[in-house]
Amino acid sequence: GLVIDGQTLNIVFQGGLEEKFLALTKHCRAVLCCRATPLQKSMVVKLIRRQLKVMTLSIGDGANDVSMIQAADVGIGISGQEGMQAVMASDFAISRFKHLKKLLLVHGHWCYARLAKMVIYFFYKNVSYVNLLFWYQFFCGFSGSTMIDYWQMIFFNLFFTSVPPLLFGALDKDVSAETLLGLPELYKNGQ
Repeated sequence: GLVIDGQTLNIVFQGGLEEKFLALTKHCRAVLCCRATPLQKSMVVKLIRRQLKVMTLSIGDGANDVSMIQAADVGIGISGQEGMQAVMASDFAISRFKHLKKLLLVHGHWCYARLAKMVIYFFYKNVSYVNLLFWYQFFCGFSGSTMIDYWQMIFFNLFFTSVPPLLFGALDKDVSAETLLGLPELYKNGQ
């Protein structure tokens, strides 16, 4: 791991040492920036996004973390004693840091699985609908007549586009939460 303070970050950013800093951080499993200003925190996140071309996650609990949370791809705010500014600027809000594990491993895995199924569902729903209209035009001699009334088409899209995502979002859990917490490597399967 690497622990770096705000004064050292100042030297890195002002001295043009970003490349060397990134080369050092690539060899670390964790990098901890302490006593850094809000601008330095957001600059570190932007540097990592720009140079390494990776997805970034920022976690903060106060007003001094807002710029870092907004600079990241995914921001998580922790509500606490330092106020609600980080929570209001974040994509996700949790009440305690210990809930981060469940947010990432359980809800993240379920989100990957649900989105994958929904993309396939919408693709096949639209292919089947367009295929039906395509072959109907052959049988009616390309006259341009409509096969389905407009109100039926509206209900088709309403029921087949809105109800399944709601049901999947509420009910679909391919693996239980206990199993996902016990086997963190299952998170990579969704990716």
